[in-house]
Amino acid sequence: MSEERVERPLLEVRGLRVDYGRGRRRTTAVDGVDLDVGPGETLALVGESGSGKSTIGNAVLGLVPISAGTVRFDGEDIGRAPARRRRELTAEIQAVFQDPYGSLNSMRTIRQTLVEPLIAHRRLGGPTGGTTKEPAEPASARSQVEAALHSVGLDPDAADRYPGEFSGGQRQRIAVARALMLRPRLIVCDEPTSALDLSVQAQVLNLLTTLQRELGLSYLFVTHDLALIRHVAARVAVLHRGAVVETGPVDRVCDRPEHPYTQALLAAAPVPDPVVQRGRREARAAALAGQR
Repeated sequence: MSEERVERPLLEVRGLRVDYGRGRRRTTAVDGVDLDVGPGETLALVGESGSGKSTIGNAVLGLVPISAGTVRFDGEDIGRAPARRRRELTAEIQAVFQDPYGSLNSMRTIRQTLVEPLIAHRRLGGPTGGTTKEPAEPASARSQVEAALHSVGLDPDAADRYPGEFSGGQRQRIAVARALMLRPRLIVCDEPTSALDLSVQAQVLNLLTTLQRELGLSYLFVTHDLALIRHVAARVAVLHRGAVVETGPVDRVCDRPEHPYTQALLAAAPVPDPVVQRGRREARAAALAGQR
């Protein structure tokens, strides 16, 4: 009888704790967090502001030091990797942040922004020319920039324009294109649609879903919106006060939540019926009172 092969998670987080400050001023942002993200999978990390969800994403990206626990990427313990190794890992682990206006340098063209990761990781070929003010740009870089813009639904001529010439939704598409330049395997999406209008949110979510299907990407999708995760994730982990209180398939957690905090989050989601909304608000208040 042959054994069934179990695929190893791409990202494994075990017992993660992150503290800010020192001594008496130390604050624990997350404590004892366990989660997995499989190859080609989206795990949604849901919680209210201050729950620690962005801290977990930053710990995976190496942007904050971890106090305890492990973060493994493809089996490698990267939680306390030296700075040089963390720089190498940016080719494998990228991010799309919340603010499409603050995440792009307004003084650099889109081409310069997209080429920058290639320069940092020395993935440029031979130059095709240049000036004393601008470095020569290899033909391979031009084709990669055009391909990245095409993959997010933008014309190649966008490369020579500046961020201020684009809408919020277009800027977020550019941020996604930048994340794709090094062909990563995991992207941390930290509230990537919360600053966008509802119609634009849907477009960006559809784009992320299409790219995942075409490129086999894995996403750690950080959000406060439980209603949104049905469209992007297979599994969800609910975070409350720095700890995971419930995890499981999205449909099960959204339709039959087991933890009172998850029930409260769902009750907080707005609905068009004022009577139903009032009942949900009262249920949320009662559920949260039981957590104090």
